[in-house]
Amino acid sequence: MAKITPFKGLRPVKRLAAEVATLPYDVVSVAEAREFRKDPYNFYHVTRSEIDLQENVDVHSQQVYDKAKENLDNMVTEKILFQDNEPCYYIYELIMDGRSQTGLICGSSIDDYNHGLVKKHEFTRPEKELDRINHIITTGAQTGIVFLAYNDCDSVQTIIDNWKATHDPEYDFTAQDGIRHIFWVIDDYPKVASITHNFAQDVPCTYIADGHHRAASAAKVCKEMRDNGYSVDGEESFNYFVTCIFPASQLKIMDYNRVARDLNDMIPEEFIQALDKEFEIYRLGDTAFKPAQPHEFGMYLDKSWYRLVAKPGTFANDPIGVLDVTILQQNVLDKLLNIKDPRVDKRIDFVGGIRGMEALQKRVDSKDAAVAFSLYPVSIQQLFTIADSGSVMPPKSTWFEPKLRDGLVVYMI
Repeated sequence: MAKITPFKGLRPVKRLAAEVATLPYDVVSVAEAREFRKDPYNFYHVTRSEIDLQENVDVHSQQVYDKAKENLDNMVTEKILFQDNEPCYYIYELIMDGRSQTGLICGSSIDDYNHGLVKKHEFTRPEKELDRINHIITTGAQTGIVFLAYNDCDSVQTIIDNWKATHDPEYDFTAQDGIRHIFWVIDDYPKVASITHNFAQDVPCTYIADGHHRAASAAKVCKEMRDNGYSVDGEESFNYFVTCIFPASQLKIMDYNRVARDLNDMIPEEFIQALDKEFEIYRLGDTAFKPAQPHEFGMYLDKSWYRLVAKPGTFANDPIGVLDVTILQQNVLDKLLNIKDPRVDKRIDFVGGIRGMEALQKRVDSKDAAVAFSLYPVSIQQLFTIADSGSVMPPKSTWFEPKLRDGLVVYMI
């Protein structure tokens, strides 16, 4: 059963919450983060601290991590951030386009992660893990929340709903992208104890929706601390990682699309002819195509949009093989474009569905890519099924929106 813990969150003073909160470090580029460099409150000074250094700095150098610690310490000294006196749980509601999702921010057990009770659905990359490991060790903090999901649990949801109905939120603001963020602090000991108990009794496991690298990094930091003799009873803060856990029924997965930089020495006509073996092809001209059902794909190539439909026999009828990301990878990216491993091949890039079809078309029209593909999104139940089986999805299979904001609460270790 899922083991969670309250914690003494480091978080913004109420009047500055909206200014501190930022998108996760891994969904913005350095250039995008640098646009906020002159804002003294935004949390990119901690999560993307290279913005405060010279532009040619290696973003994985110790200098960057030291700057992150310096900036985090300064935010405390300058009373931008403060730490709660007692361990709390935190309720976090996000509203996007009229749709609401409400999660519980807590510490999740790294032993659960190691023993498979926090289920994964994708591989991680060592260099990305090392980046977060160095960030955690140097700052003494987990600054990015891991996004978890669980099968709906009435006993937990009742406590959360009642707290929301009877308490004013600590933060309530709408960000520049139109997403509303509402945040409550559960500081009542009996309620805190009830949540801990109900998770332990009624939630058999949780699933990583977003944040595999953050979770893996926290687990490796924990192992290092244990190996170095810092663990006495297993309840030290480094034995947990900061998460926000949402009921599955409230979540929506968006498409995660692909662009390829070249056609593997083919001209567009040759590429289309090769596609015809595995797909039905419909030319749409300048009408952008966003798939409305599984096994159909949008393709933008040579100033024109196409609708592709996978022919029978092009995919296996198993939890991995039936995914559209698998169909595209096996029949197009690998077979035709010779992109064998999309995790490391520099000829492919990924574009979150939140950016729209226009972003795909722009990448091709600008010659940054030769072809773009739009996909139908994976369902939350497909994610659960694959994670339960111990399998992993192809990389970059899921894009969750809205994104949790960094800086609203930090977990100190």
